[in-house]
Amino acid sequence: MVKNIKTALSVLIGLFPALFFSQEIKQMTASEVAELAIQNHQQIKVSAQNIDIAKQQTDITKLQKLPTITASTSQFYLGNVIAIDKDFSNSTTIPMPHYGSSYAVQATQLIFKGGLVNKSIELAGLREQLSELDLENRKQDIKFLVISNYLDIYKILNQEVVIQNNKKLGLERLKNIQKFYQQGMITRNEVIRGELAIKNLDQGMLTLVNNRKILNYNLNIALGLDSETQIIPIENLGNKETGIGMDYYLNLAHDNNPQIKSAKTNIAVADKNIEIIKTDKMPTLSGFGGYTLQRPITTRNPVLDMYSSGWQGGVSLSYNIDNLYKTKERVMLGELQKNQANDAMTLVQQNLDMAVNAAYTKYQEAIQQAEILNDAKNLADENYKITEAKYLNQLAVQAEMLDAQNQKLQSELDFANAEINVLYQYYNLLKSTGTL
Repeated sequence: MVKNIKTALSVLIGLFPALFFSQEIKQMTASEVAELAIQNHQQIKVSAQNIDIAKQQTDITKLQKLPTITASTSQFYLGNVIAIDKDFSNSTTIPMPHYGSSYAVQATQLIFKGGLVNKSIELAGLREQLSELDLENRKQDIKFLVISNYLDIYKILNQEVVIQNNKKLGLERLKNIQKFYQQGMITRNEVIRGELAIKNLDQGMLTLVNNRKILNYNLNIALGLDSETQIIPIENLGNKETGIGMDYYLNLAHDNNPQIKSAKTNIAVADKNIEIIKTDKMPTLSGFGGYTLQRPITTRNPVLDMYSSGWQGGVSLSYNIDNLYKTKERVMLGELQKNQANDAMTLVQQNLDMAVNAAYTKYQEAIQQAEILNDAKNLADENYKITEAKYLNQLAVQAEMLDAQNQKLQSELDFANAEINVLYQYYNLLKSTGTL
């Protein structure tokens, strides 16, 4: 196939020099395309930010280990006090210092809550792992997407070689037809049929060239390359695994597929959530300390326009009695969520096994189809040569010759597509295992 691509490149440069000499030509393997996509694809950059967000969330959760410190102040106007008899018969106005202010600093440190803070940090760490696995799964999708586009370009280049070779044969045959026509051996409609066959090949080539331009442009965007870069696939089929059984790929998927790992992590998240809920059954023990400064002093008469200050420190113990009957229901909810996570794990594994089985079967089928279509191509080529010899000796009509040519062209296109389909199904198999 590498030889075919080199041939295609030389042919296309000869046909369309303006397409190449003004543009960079970049020969790449599938692994190089995948690696470049991981470095430059915009979707990967967006998904990677989720990891940074999750890590920052973990750092924020760790701040719960630090004490809570508050500082406050108030400035206020204090009005005069009016003292009224209990029968509201007399009243006395007591002058007050009108300006008042207070300052306070308070610190609180959680000492014990059943390990709530540490469990919350561990939960944040699990969510961080989920974001990393999500990125890994996204990488698999992006790799397969760009490799699919890469293989489509590969397929088109092979098809261009087939059409160009058939056009060359068609032009040679047209020369013979024109000679027969000039000698009066055939009618003009035979020449027209030959010319129409060439036009059909030109039309097919035009479609392929434009499709390749579209795919090439899209792939350049995904890889972060200049949009005018011409990507030439040079992937070789010969080094792919063909004799490894499905059990190998199933085990590979169970050990490496990020969806399986995410499902397992979701179970761990459910377990950790239950542990956090159960901390509500535990009392809260906190240490505290503070300092206050306030004026005027209104706890004595007459009121003193002076500051009073004081500090305090100690521990507080509290327990929400309602958690004795509320926590039970929340734990039950957590258990249901864990059961759901376990069932989701089973579902993911079943879907994964089916995907690997289908991908492996299609890979084996693609290999067998390529072998069958290669035999069909050889038979069609042999039939063409026999029919051409008969036609040149006036033992076959033009319709038979065109039919043989069409069979030859179709069989060569089918085989070219089959070769690329083997590559496609192989990479699809790797994607199903999560090891692309």
